[in-house]
Amino acid sequence: MSTKYILAFDLGTGGNKAVLYNTEGTLLGKAFSPYETKYPKQEWAEQDPMDWWKAIVISTYKILEQSKINKKDIACMSISGQGIGVVPVDKQGKLLRDNTPIWSDSRALVQTRKVLEAIGGMHWYNITGAALRPENYAAFKIMWFRDNEPDMFNKTYKFLGTKDFINMKLTGKYLTDYSDASFSGLYDLIKWNYSPELVKATKLPVEKLPELYPSTHVVGGLLPEAAEQLQLVKGIPVVLGGYDGSCTAVGAGNVTEDRVYNYVGSSSWISVASDKPLFEEKIKPYIYAHVIPEMYNSTVSIYSAGSSYQWVRNNICSEEILAGEIAEIDPYVIMEKKAIKSPVGSNKLLFNPSLMGGSTIHPSPFIKGAYIGLGLAHTKSDLIRAAMEGVALDLRMVLDEFRSMGIKANEIRIVGGGSKSSLWRQIFSDIYNSKIIRTNIGQEAAALGAAAIGAVGVGVWKDFSIIDEISEVVDYSDPEPETVEKYDKLLAIHKFAVEKLLEIGKKMAELYSNNRGR
Repeated sequence: MSTKYILAFDLGTGGNKAVLYNTEGTLLGKAFSPYETKYPKQEWAEQDPMDWWKAIVISTYKILEQSKINKKDIACMSISGQGIGVVPVDKQGKLLRDNTPIWSDSRALVQTRKVLEAIGGMHWYNITGAALRPENYAAFKIMWFRDNEPDMFNKTYKFLGTKDFINMKLTGKYLTDYSDASFSGLYDLIKWNYSPELVKATKLPVEKLPELYPSTHVVGGLLPEAAEQLQLVKGIPVVLGGYDGSCTAVGAGNVTEDRVYNYVGSSSWISVASDKPLFEEKIKPYIYAHVIPEMYNSTVSIYSAGSSYQWVRNNICSEEILAGEIAEIDPYVIMEKKAIKSPVGSNKLLFNPSLMGGSTIHPSPFIKGAYIGLGLAHTKSDLIRAAMEGVALDLRMVLDEFRSMGIKANEIRIVGGGSKSSLWRQIFSDIYNSKIIRTNIGQEAAALGAAAIGAVGVGVWKDFSIIDEISEVVDYSDPEPETVEKYDKLLAIHKFAVEKLLEIGKKMAELYSNNRGR
């Protein structure tokens, strides 16, 4: 019997990554094709859905060229997609708008305010688990189209998510899955369906929304036209796929209840897999259906993690950037070597990573980033290490909230670019007082999640437990008791500093608001 293959896509904000796995779970190749985001107005963020399709085509070419496999042996295709896309198409699948809002677009402020004032923001959260910026959710963007582009709205047959638009191109079907629907702002987490109450509140025609199916649902076979463009064989089963956060959870090993993973990239989040939603009114985790049937992901993020560390690199570490260019190594490697020279607590220097304003854990737009306690004796080593510690201390506050809900989090899997730093992994371990595990999956977590959905959907893999067989622990960090104690004391000061920074931020905002126009 010939070897079978799984072709999967990770359709992210910056581009599409194609991956090819065999049925044993071995990664055989990967290819990336970028696309751009456009910002035509304040609060707008758009992409051209046809750019996604072109990226799918190009990355597929690349991976087929790399692997030299027999195309007839591809068992399935599946997609992980960036969430909260709103793509208007007619009954023939024709795209009705060249550029469509992506997840970060927040133009629908008026529509959002109108609905949430009518039904109550907390009531909306308790139905949907929606805790990102409300105006980002799909329903309000669709309302914006209705109010501002009525001709296009009336011609629209379905408003599709990002991956769902690609699935339509592949199969001609107009469907979505529960994980993506969780970011519509209309989805009832408990009933696994659109909420009649919320549909009524938005006055949106429910028939313009895609039908709901499990992520492992086989949408259909690859259409001849799509097969020709992709240079694949027609009829390959296309499996529905899911929201990239949920796919990342699968790739990171969150495949059984109470598993915890920590993604450390530009932003960072801690996510828990569970058999029920973890509603909490203080910090409001954003909750969504897992791609694994009858499970949920509950997640809390900080907006500026790796991006804060990148700011330190770009603004403080020009010497390290130049040295990296000369030696042809990543400047972060040089920065880490310097940070190791600084002791725990960075010689009494604190860093707050709120460079993008507040997050769920600090729910205020006024709080800003800061170095606290800076003195003439501090070195660049202290500045670098303090930034690493500041991100981890903020995430410890997130972790404490989950622990207050009964989540033990004695072991945490770490993925994303930040997971590559051995020093940072040890800092996370000591600040969290948890074992930090890094596997061989790394930055392919979302793509592996999509591949798993495809393989389970067509029966190549019996269930998602195979992820534990595919994942190999390549490194781990255990907390050191003496260091844990030091960081526990530092955490109390970090929290105090956050409160004061919020007060300062409010006063600064008032000052510049009062001086506007002078």
